[in-house]
Amino acid sequence: MHELFVTGATLPDAYHGAIAALYEKNELVPCPDYNTTQKEASMTFVVTEPLTEPMISRLFIGDPRALEQYRQEMLDGILDFEVARGNWEYTYHQRMGSQLDWVASELRRNTDSRRAIISTRDEKDLESGSPACLQSVQYLIREGKLHCKVLFRSNDATKAAFMNAFALILLQKRVADELGIPVGSYTHRANSFHVYERDFAMFDGYIKRINSGDEVTYPYVGGWDELMEDAKPEIAEMVRQLRDER
Repeated sequence: MHELFVTGATLPDAYHGAIAALYEKNELVPCPDYNTTQKEASMTFVVTEPLTEPMISRLFIGDPRALEQYRQEMLDGILDFEVARGNWEYTYHQRMGSQLDWVASELRRNTDSRRAIISTRDEKDLESGSPACLQSVQYLIREGKLHCKVLFRSNDATKAAFMNAFALILLQKRVADELGIPVGSYTHRANSFHVYERDFAMFDGYIKRINSGDEVTYPYVGGWDELMEDAKPEIAEMVRQLRDER
């Protein structure tokens, strides 16, 4: 199994580098759980300056509303009620939220701590048909900055990885702001970084776009953040309607 490592200054730099590295070096392996095949490698990509612009990749297949909804799901738990209703097995916020206060407390107790880890594993995953892909999030204060290191057991390179990393970087910023320190590096580890067979053509298109010389990023601040702000009322109405369903 190939072991790949990519570093980039910005999130799009690192993400595009990870896509290109996977394209160049992967193995075609079966994925029987989903009755398909996949191109796969183990991937670690590091973003050295996570809040530096541009932060948005044009390879992201969603729109500002989709990214804002995902941000709210991850950071604010706007759909956690679906777990209580039995409609969803979990949300990341539902599994992480109760641990965030402890993480901040631990890092205040010992700024050199290696224990500030959020685990998203649950015993329910042992019997689940859809166990959590994100396994853990670790925060470390080094040289006065808050660094974040995440581990995925499985990560869809074309459809999920960018959105996952973007939301986790904003969560990293939230924790750093609470501690009153700057954001450091973001490290994204996926033991299985993969593209499913149904998305091979999309994967080819990503590479053509990266190699085209055309612009492949958008600014977040002063660009997508405003579009995401505009989407908030629509998202709030969607959440209200879901809550009102019986």
